[in-house]
Amino acid sequence: MRGFFCRYSDFVVHEINKEGRTVRLDDLCVPADVEEESPECSSTDSQTLTEEQKQQLEELQLFKNKEASVAIEVQEDSKEKRTLLHRAVKTLYPGLETKTEDRDGKKFIVAYHAAGKTALAAPRKHSWPKNRGSFCHFVLYKENKDTMDAINLLSKFLRVRPNMFSYMGTKDKRAVTVQEIAVLKISAERLSHLNKCLMNLKLGNFSYKKHPLKLGELQGNHFTVVLRNISGSEEQVEQAMTSLRETGFINYYGMQRFGTTAVPTHRVGRAILQNNWKEVVDLILKPRPGAEKGYLVKCREEWARSQDPEAALKKLPVKRCVEGQLLRGLAKYGKNNIITAFGLIPRNNRLMYIHSYQSYIWNCMVSKRMEAFGLRAVEGDLVLRGSSAHVLSADEADKHSLHDVVMPLPGFDVIYPTHSVGGGYRDMLSADDLDIEHMRHKVRDYSLAGAYRRILIRPRDVSWELIQYDDPRVPLVHTDVEKLENAPAPVYLKEGKYGALKMEFSLPSSTYATMAVKIISSRFKSL
Repeated sequence: MRGFFCRYSDFVVHEINKEGRTVRLDDLCVPADVEEESPECSSTDSQTLTEEQKQQLEELQLFKNKEASVAIEVQEDSKEKRTLLHRAVKTLYPGLETKTEDRDGKKFIVAYHAAGKTALAAPRKHSWPKNRGSFCHFVLYKENKDTMDAINLLSKFLRVRPNMFSYMGTKDKRAVTVQEIAVLKISAERLSHLNKCLMNLKLGNFSYKKHPLKLGELQGNHFTVVLRNISGSEEQVEQAMTSLRETGFINYYGMQRFGTTAVPTHRVGRAILQNNWKEVVDLILKPRPGAEKGYLVKCREEWARSQDPEAALKKLPVKRCVEGQLLRGLAKYGKNNIITAFGLIPRNNRLMYIHSYQSYIWNCMVSKRMEAFGLRAVEGDLVLRGSSAHVLSADEADKHSLHDVVMPLPGFDVIYPTHSVGGGYRDMLSADDLDIEHMRHKVRDYSLAGAYRRILIRPRDVSWELIQYDDPRVPLVHTDVEKLENAPAPVYLKEGKYGALKMEFSLPSSTYATMAVKIISSRFKSL
């Protein structure tokens, strides 16, 4: 029995917020109390431009125009007329910037895509009502794009820095995802305008609040997953899904935790913990096998050839990637001051590397523990009592199940199992030239306190159905945007060429649905 999801639309994620509510995009309206207040858009703006100019600007905004800019001649030139045109373009077409040019004695307003420093400049100042919360919260729906890419795109179009946005968790690229985002002092109306020009993104459910969002505040995520091309009986599917609901699955970190390139992020994390900064730079910047964007390939080749950060940086049109940030640091502080140069990479990105190393160790140790002791609690295992870990005696182990057992991510503030797997941690870190007794780093940010993670996770709200279909290209999940647009729901056939398993379940944060799906798929193969 086999199954797989081959379209990103087969993997749909809805965030579950801290109140336990599933976040959905079901309203594109701007809050009524701000529509009249907003000084940012008026019918005058729309009337300032001709229909032909609007079409040209819209094509430019959507990158459909082969030209790099659109020039609008100022009829009956005056400062007031020019000001109206500047405002109309910037308000109606977010992401475009304007400038005034003289051509053959005539004045033109030239519209072009904001980029580089212009895109990151402080936004134009608008009055902000005192009785309105400083943060506009909204629901972000995205397709086939990760959270940071989406935020970088929004920041470019709105001409604000990415750190003006806050969120509770990042969502994967290869999926349809729905999550809450907050942004400082950007109105719902401005955000709503972006729906006209953004592909595979949709913003809605706007509200104003006094606070931003914080990483980790979410309770978890609700998943809708379709496994296509399933073969096998209803009884086999029932057996696999009942096992998922009642027993759960091993709480491994998913492969996305370790990056998607030829250089896994945990190798960079290991080099940081080893204080091997030359290797850190090498791992991030050296040429690597596998598909990459052409400019990254050229950047890596230049670095390998010249070791000149400024020359390599010139090969990058986008400087905000990790490679660009590191190269800027090396150009600014020199190759003999790598720790400071590395600090130009945002803190969350830097910590991702060492957390990836911890996750790698945890995955390896859990595999050893399952191989040694199976699905039962044993003497020497750890369970949580409050926030502290307790070592089980033989008698206590008989009263616990594997659902109670935790395993540590290595660090200076955790204890380890007292059975053989505890020694496995020491051996694995020692093989990486790390001392389990000394997990504090001379750079405080890179000191590992450690944490505990449950071995088994039981999903909540588990449901499933077997469906039939004929066309592999037809979507099998009704998305939030399709519902908003009143698009018909997928029609499942009574008899079709192919079978699919559609399943839904909820997981706590930092738990990987891809691991649950992998377990289900592997059970199909073994049945």
